[in-house]
Amino acid sequence: MSTSRILVSLLLAAALAACGDRDQAATATTDSATTATDATDAASANPAPAQDAATADTGAQPSADADAAVDPAADADAATPAPAATPPQGPAPVEGTDFVTIANGQPFQPLNGQIEVVEVFGYTCPACAAFEPVFSAWKKRQPADVRVTPLAAPFGGSWMPYARAFYTAESMGLVDRTHDAMFEAIHVQRRLSPQNASDQQIAGFYADHGADAAQFASTMQSFTVNAKLKRAEQFLARAGVDATPTLVVNGRYRVLGGRAFEEQLNTVEHLVARERDAR
Repeated sequence: MSTSRILVSLLLAAALAACGDRDQAATATTDSATTATDATDAASANPAPAQDAATADTGAQPSADADAAVDPAADADAATPAPAATPPQGPAPVEGTDFVTIANGQPFQPLNGQIEVVEVFGYTCPACAAFEPVFSAWKKRQPADVRVTPLAAPFGGSWMPYARAFYTAESMGLVDRTHDAMFEAIHVQRRLSPQNASDQQIAGFYADHGADAAQFASTMQSFTVNAKLKRAEQFLARAGVDATPTLVVNGRYRVLGGRAFEEQLNTVEHLVARERDAR
């Protein structure tokens, strides 16, 4: 069976699934298709006082190396003109059913005139693997004022090595060329275990995509990556995120799961339009 058909099968199987919180991360991956306990538990496990969050946000900005890294694929995308903004076509979402407003919500990064859509995901999450092709296609249709920010959830347990891997790849400018490949390595090729992969095994995967394996494994435990993990934890606590995939618009709205992926993206489009009008 081809990779594309396997990914489609994943999509159909996980269309209404969500991967759970840090308590479920220690169980088998199949158990992680259920949502976590409520957002209150997540917030208590990840306290995010306003002062600490502001400090973390300042200390965990992308490193100079990340800013300097140039990915050919990213350049190609940048050369393609962004689509124009169009009004959302689907039914208007209902607060409390399709999304919730986050009290005193803050964006993950400074907006700089853009509208932020944060995609909270986990590489070990089957629902995220199914969602990613749908979300990638949606992302390509967005106008220039929409900024999509992937955020690997550090829910603990078996989630942590892969969250560390994402933020290490981010600091090295490797995300564009490895993001989809990592989902495939775990869920299709079964090259990497979703439960007990070592730093060295993960670094070996990134070595196939241009990284130095020893440097990658070392960076996974670095101060820079730890700061990125802390910043992500604090954002998830502020936004009440306790399951993946979850989408957060401008730090103000959390899209509710348990619905078809296209329905969730329709909600995002309406919330983006609302923020565009307010701006």
